[in-house]
Amino acid sequence: MGSEKKVILTGMQPTGLLHLGNFLGAAYNWQKVLDGYTCYFFIPNQHAITIPQVPANLRNGTLNCVAQYIACGLDPERCTIFVQSHIVGHTELAWVLGCLTPLGQLYRMHQFKDKSAKNENIYSGLLYYPVLMAADILLYNADFVPTGEDQRQHVELARDLAEKFNGTYSETFTLPTPLIEGAGARIMSLKSPEHKMSKSDSDSNGTIYITDEPKMIRKKIATAITDSGDSIRIDPERPGIANLLNIYCAATGITLADGEEKFRTYTTYAHFKKEVAEAIIALLEPVQEKYRAIKDDKAYLQSVIQRGAETVQPIAHATIAKVYRKVGFLNQ
Repeated sequence: MGSEKKVILTGMQPTGLLHLGNFLGAAYNWQKVLDGYTCYFFIPNQHAITIPQVPANLRNGTLNCVAQYIACGLDPERCTIFVQSHIVGHTELAWVLGCLTPLGQLYRMHQFKDKSAKNENIYSGLLYYPVLMAADILLYNADFVPTGEDQRQHVELARDLAEKFNGTYSETFTLPTPLIEGAGARIMSLKSPEHKMSKSDSDSNGTIYITDEPKMIRKKIATAITDSGDSIRIDPERPGIANLLNIYCAATGITLADGEEKFRTYTTYAHFKKEVAEAIIALLEPVQEKYRAIKDDKAYLQSVIQRGAETVQPIAHATIAKVYRKVGFLNQ
């Protein structure tokens, strides 16, 4: 037992193209753990419908997300890629866990509170979202969940529910640990550097997508918000420059201190921005080449997720069978 690999599970919703923040903060780091862990990367399309979706777009986006995963370095021969809705067990476990979840705890979730405060149309699926996420994690007894700081609270809920189920019935679930993503996860919008880079940014020039052509990347970086001043360094009072320096360092793999030293003598932002753009272009070139090669090969992409489902479905069935027996459901 001691030689078994620890389990890592994570995923990103199939709503649009991955952006630079997704890549540097998540997918780029995921590929580094493929050989040391049992890795499950899934497409949480059931989470996606907590807000209205065009069905055809969601279907196409799901396959496209698989292509992006692989282009970003997730080798299907070294990890398991699957689609959430293909697996029987996620929603079944979510119901059981929901029956152990205090309603007040869900109302205190940051995501629900933020959207409620904005007076957006709120549906019960958004309130229940963290319980389904807990089920995603616990169904496979994941040891580690790579995630952004904004999702830490949800992983902690999964841990709370695992402890509660284990205490109420008997030892069943592994207690998951969040792995908070590094500097790349804090890539901010090029137009509003006080906010994280986002797929849903109203100004597309604030977001660099992994499929952006070099000409577009150069344009977006050239027009990125900067600040008054004449030095290139990390300063909370100058978020625009700090963001570009963070991007450069994350893209090239150097420390922020080394980045500050590299650009210490630069007297204009134009030369600095040019180097940032070229670093991004070099980083994304192999990703874009791979993506172009596979994005339209639906047979291949379908085979990847079919193989993924065949790998994880027996695990999900075994977990659900154990859970159902422990809560008192009669065997069929």
